Parts: sequence; C-alpha cells; structure tokens
Amino acid sequence: MANIVRAASRRDVLTISAATFVGGLFGAARAGAAPQSLTMMHESSFIPPYDAYFKNTLAPAYLKATGIKINYETTSVGSQQTRVTTAAETGNGPDMTQIGFNWAFLFDEKLVDVTDIAQEIGKKGGGWHDAAAEACIVNGKWKAIPFGNIGQLMNYRMDWFSEVGVKDFPDTWDGLLEAGTKLKKAGHPFGFELGHGFGDNHGWLYPLLWSYGAREVEPDGKTVVIDADETARAVDFCRKFFQQTMEQDTLGWTDVSNNKAYLAEQISCTNNAESILYIAKKDFPDIGKVTGQAQNPKGPTGQRFHILNPWSHAIFTHTPDQKAAKDFMVWLMDPKQVGGWYDVAVSYYAPFLHMFDDAPLWHAEPRNLPYRDSLATSHLPGWPAPISRPQSESVAKYVVVDMFAKACAGKSTKEVIADANAQLKQIFRSA
Repeated sequence: MANIVRAASRRDVLTISAATFVGGLFGAARAGAAPQSLTMMHESSFIPPYDAYFKNTLAPAYLKATGIKINYETTSVGSQQTRVTTAAETGNGPDMTQIGFNWAFLFDEKLVDVTDIAQEIGKKGGGWHDAAAEACIVNGKWKAIPFGNIGQLMNYRMDWFSEVGVKDFPDTWDGLLEAGTKLKKAGHPFGFELGHGFGDNHGWLYPLLWSYGAREVEPDGKTVVIDADETARAVDFCRKFFQQTMEQDTLGWTDVSNNKAYLAEQISCTNNAESILYIAKKDFPDIGKVTGQAQNPKGPTGQRFHILNPWSHAIFTHTPDQKAAKDFMVWLMDPKQVGGWYDVAVSYYAPFLHMFDDAPLWHAEPRNLPYRDSLATSHLPGWPAPISRPQSESVAKYVVVDMFAKACAGKSTKEVIADANAQLKQIFRSA
C-alpha cells in the first residue's frame, strides 16, 4: 500500500487546487491535511507515451505544486481487473485506480462517492457525454471520474478496398459483406475476433446485435428477450459474413490476433481501437498511409452502434485521505493537465468532456474523427438494460460472443439462440 503519512505540521498550509496552480478553472483552493504520497494504479497503455507522460510530466508537476508525490503503478494488459478485485477485497493497496467497462458497478461499495467533483468537473468542462454517465453512475452516484473511451471501430485498407471498386467505407453491414466477399476472393480477407478476448469481440458483435433491433434483456433489467426474430436475422448474417469474408482461424482469435494479422498484411479489415493506425504509422509507415478508419455500419433498423469501452478513475474507500485523492482528481482533469495527457495518446482515449469535442487532438489525425463521433452511439454490453450483476455475468460468460461464434462454427441458428436464452434466463433468474 502507498506510504501515506499525515504531516500535521503542514495542516491547512498546503492547498490542492487548479485555481492556485493553473489559473483557476475549478474555483477556490481546498485546504486540508497533506499526505506525503498517493498511488494511482493503471493498466499499461497500448500507447507507451501515455504512461510516460504521467510519470515524467504530471506526477512531477503535482509534486512541485503541492509537495505530494503521486506514484504511478502500472499493471500488465488484461490483469487490471484482478488487481482491482484484490485491492477492493483486502482493503489494502493503491489509493486510486483506473477502472473499465462496468467496474463502477462491480466495485460500488469499495469506491468513494465522487459525485461532488464529477459535477464540478463536468460543469467547468462543458458537460459530460451521456456515455460517461452510463459508465460511472451507480444508484444515482458517480463512483468514478470519466476519462476517455477506447473506441472499437473499423480499421481497413483503403487501397485494397479501392482495388475491388469500393471507394468509401460501406455504410451498412450488407454493404460491408459485399465488399468483404470481393476482397476475400482477391486474397484480402477480413479478420474479426470471435474468440474469448476482452474487447475486440465485444466491439463488433454487440453492435451487430443491436443494429438488427435485438438485445439480451429488456430495459427493465430482468426480462430476457434474446429469443427473437431480430436475433435470428443477426445470427444468420454473422454466419454469412464469417463464411464469405473471413478465414476459419478467427474463431480462436483474441485481442492481439487481429492487430498482428492486419500489420502483417494478412487481412484487409478488422474492428479495433485506434492503436492499429498509431502503430502502423510508427512502425509500418507504408501500411499507415493506406489505413482508413470508420464507424461501425448500420443495420436493418437504420441505426449504427458501438461498444462503450471506458477508462475512468476511481478512489478506493480504504484510502486514508479521500479528500487528498479527490483534490488530485480535480487537478488532473484541469485542461492544462489532462489536455496534454490526451494529446500524447493521439485520440486513443476519446474524451468524455464536451470541451474537447473540437480539440486539436482530433485534427492532428483527421482519420481518427470517427472515434469521437462514435461516442453518441456507444453503450455498455447488456444495453438497453441498466448496469447490473447479471449483466456483468453475461459478459464474463461470453453469452453473446459464443452465440455468434457457435453459429459461425456450424451450429444452427435455432440451437445457438436456445443456448443463449437458457443461459440468460439462468443468469437473470433473480433479477
């Protein structure tokens, strides 16, 4: 656990406030006890300068302004939830942490209510996108400060699409199927994750389901409705999409598989975060020049959807000085601090504050703009039902992912929907 020592002799001397350090965005300084240090736990970013910026720029700046050292503890990709669980269950460990997906709900009782500063930051920052509230509000209380969304959108080879006569990225799933069929015949198949990864599978399968007007559960959070004609049409389409545009091995792909395949020029299109273009421009410039990015296609309903994959910052209730942690959060979200942090990530994390909707970060690489625009149609897995423990269990058991994957592997539409329906009824039986 961070070595937090109260310095009584400095009580009411140090103040932690953007007002005194960066020009007053958040109002009067907050006076209080001054711990010697606080620790922030964060999953390592796919964009290395992001972590380096916190360690080398933000933490030293806060130490200089307040005398408080901010330790930045990173975890390996995919292990953050396990580390958060351990800290929450033992009541020991870092003071603050990055959380994702629906963790604000999962760890509700172990996270500090930050409604006061969330409202303050939102008011000064032009308001929060609706998606931010979906990710961070639990039972009417903000349990985390939204940071940014790691959008899962379409990354594709513009040159290869053009070679088969597709000048603009298709606006509908049917249009993408037509393009993909041509591209596979030309030796450039698609590659979409269908295995048990943690992001790229959800990134296209939930939006596909929703775009057909289907869903797992009604908005009441308890009525299972997966067994529907809309679901069947989505499953039938997915099977055809897999058979006509992809290779068999995508059934076992996890999150690193499509990145590697794309950068090895083995696939022409995939659903992924902005990192593919970032890495391509840095390490594979010829691929970077011909990589395009687009929002997910529309379904038969005429609507398009995206998965909400938020990163937010929360404070553990075991933190000895919760006020000091809140003060740091306010300082961090001042645009003079957080703006630079966003900039080094090259829009990998789409900001949830409206004040950044037209920020320079979006114009440094215009191809990334779809990630900004996707915020308006992004939802957590399980939508339109509210965030809940059963919804979390459904995600953990890959109910929707497996429904589609089993159909692609050869099971009938009727069978895979019946399997999903039985699982969901068991999961939501006490909802």
